[in-house]
Amino acid sequence: MSDTEQTPVVLFSELGLSEPVLKAVNQAGYETPSPIQAQSITPLIEGRDLLGQAQTGTGKTAAFSLPLLSRLDVKAKKPQMLVLAPTRELAIQVAEAIQSYAKYMKGLHVLPIYGGQSMGIQLRQLQRSPQVIVGTPGRILDHLRRGTLKLGELKSLVLDEADEMLRMGFIDDVETILKETPDSRQVALFSATMPGPIHRVATRYLKDPVEIRIKSKTSTMETINQRYWQVTGMHKLEALTRILEVEEFDAMIIFVRTKNATAELAEKLEARGYSSSPLNGDMNQAAREKAIERMKKGKLDILVATDVAARGLDIDRISHVINYDIPYDTESYVHRIGRTGRAGRTGTAILFVSPREKRMLFAIEKATRQPIEKMQLPSTEDIADRRVMQFTQMLSETIESQDLSFFQEVIAHYQEAHDADPLEVAAALTYLVQKTRPLKPVVHVRPPRAEREQGSRRDRSDRSERPNRSERTSPRRGNQPERHRSEDGMQTYRVEVGRTHGVEVKNIVGAIANEAGIDSKDIGRISLQDEYSTVDLPEGMPKDLFQQLRKVWVCNKQLELSLVNSNEASGSESRRKPKRSGKPRTRARDKARRPSQNRNKD
Repeated sequence: MSDTEQTPVVLFSELGLSEPVLKAVNQAGYETPSPIQAQSITPLIEGRDLLGQAQTGTGKTAAFSLPLLSRLDVKAKKPQMLVLAPTRELAIQVAEAIQSYAKYMKGLHVLPIYGGQSMGIQLRQLQRSPQVIVGTPGRILDHLRRGTLKLGELKSLVLDEADEMLRMGFIDDVETILKETPDSRQVALFSATMPGPIHRVATRYLKDPVEIRIKSKTSTMETINQRYWQVTGMHKLEALTRILEVEEFDAMIIFVRTKNATAELAEKLEARGYSSSPLNGDMNQAAREKAIERMKKGKLDILVATDVAARGLDIDRISHVINYDIPYDTESYVHRIGRTGRAGRTGTAILFVSPREKRMLFAIEKATRQPIEKMQLPSTEDIADRRVMQFTQMLSETIESQDLSFFQEVIAHYQEAHDADPLEVAAALTYLVQKTRPLKPVVHVRPPRAEREQGSRRDRSDRSERPNRSERTSPRRGNQPERHRSEDGMQTYRVEVGRTHGVEVKNIVGAIANEAGIDSKDIGRISLQDEYSTVDLPEGMPKDLFQQLRKVWVCNKQLELSLVNSNEASGSESRRKPKRSGKPRTRARDKARRPSQNRNKD
């Protein structure tokens, strides 16, 4: 068994790869193989079975693709190489990689097969007799049962991310597929961990395998700058927004635990002006592939994903990974941050940790054998400095690259007509430009927790008696349980425009930001319904601004802004209403008590 973190430096040209495969590798600019590649390629070319244990991001795909492609007979129009992957995304990724390595092997066809894709499309592609098939266990098994895929002459079989297939419940399907392959086939099994069921599969189906174990956790982490933020009283979304303001990132994956959280957080980031999209198992395959392709092409900057949905993603642009929700185990953490800092590139990983999650932080540090540095959130001054720097840079680039003669004439004419100070004119123009994204961010300050608690206690002590249930229920909600809880410092408003009118989140954000002068990042959660939408805005909206927003047009509809479940015309009036409405009920209750009290006196 090879159990090492380092291998002797060798070149791909020394590993016995076929000429077409080596040509593709050289054209891609690769010279030195990674440890898993250096140790796997030679035994696989020799036809040996292989059992490899290595983490994600170590180059496993090339480790098995290059040697097995070198052994293929391109002239034989039949399946010769089968790769099983746990997820559709990983199957597509592996198929694309194999296709790139085989670009000079004329007549070779690579076919990805996975659930969620039309069976008709796959049947037509199978009729082309592909030599290489990459698929998920469930769909491969479907084709075997239909008789549309035959593996009787298969030369090699690869089990990629076997531990993940076990975790997702595919291990029985994998064994069924293995039984459909000839005894002469070569098997390569790769897994980040080696639990008992995986080891039993290896013992049963691999013949005298070469065993390789790559301790790559530390070497993989060295290219990633890891930091954590201690979750405090500040809302996580506000913290994330501040980080996005000052971090220089190309593309980013934000990990959350649930499918619902991906959509909710992506929507909130869109409302704050960031190009983002969810990535989860509830999305249809076309939507998931579209999101990944947009990320690759630079049309999307942020993916909000669950662990399984992001498995196998390898996008060069990803410079940052943020663990918005801490993972359940250390292996998930390693897989998550492995989406950045791959193939020698550097990356940044940020972890949000609440006080009760500190033990998991210590476990992650122990597993990666690296300390994770505590970070301080950017202050409002830091954000202002960043915005000013970006603005001045944009100003310099515009002066250097644009013909401004016409605009100079306009300003010169204004200056002459109004005897205006040039600096004052420039300041006014700057003000207009930055209205939707103020250079000096508007901060809605909440009093410190101690002051809030003290004020709350003072309010309670001032009450002559504890109000009953009906008094505590706000009349503007119709005495119904609260269904929507606004974020701290925010109030929820309804606008009379929804999906049926063609509205999108960005339309509402743009209208409110432009008309109200509110920074887009200060606009909270937006929920689109069919006939209406709701939006969270900072509390304390002035009455004139409220009336102004009611008349704003979006998608040929006036917003007709109103507080949720309120008939009041302004927020301030609605907030005063509950205090007045409690008194009659209190007096009625007191009056109801008086007869009994009088009877007692008698």
